[in-house]
Amino acid sequence: MHEPAQWRCHITLAKFWGDWRPELEPYDVLEWDGNMLLHGGVSNIWQYVIGNGVTTAGQLLAYFNAANAAIGVGDSTTAAAATQTDLVAASNKLRKGMNSGYPEHTAGTGSANKTIRFRSTFDTTEANWSWQEAGVFNSATLGQGRMLNRRVQDMGTKTSASSFQITFDISID
Repeated sequence: MHEPAQWRCHITLAKFWGDWRPELEPYDVLEWDGNMLLHGGVSNIWQYVIGNGVTTAGQLLAYFNAANAAIGVGDSTTAAAATQTDLVAASNKLRKGMNSGYPEHTAGTGSANKTIRFRSTFDTTEANWSWQEAGVFNSATLGQGRMLNRRVQDMGTKTSASSFQITFDISID
């Protein structure tokens, strides 16, 4: 029996007044399901599956690790396409490295082990514009690395009065 696999993504955006601190409660939380898995991101995953670019099996997807992974946000409303390699915004885009402890994944063979979580927090001085697009990257440097996925969605306008924390929960079912 053939069971097709499905790429699933759940995005959560928590908005906070001022710079984020663990004790703060968000003033707004938005959630969406779905995104576009990009050709370059898929290729990157398959390269690690076959061992290209890694030295041990334990480094699977190492380039989406805590040292390299980032979430990028921009203001473009251009539709997502699988061939895209970066956010589409010309000037208002920024990539932010992972919060401490992310990406988060628990190794194992149970159903709970099929998800990876990426999380970045943009403080009051960062990305103050209308958020229209977001994605996960394996580099925090604009123009470098691979873009795994992209979501085009009106997420609201971030100002210097707030910090936004965005989380991507990605699984393959």
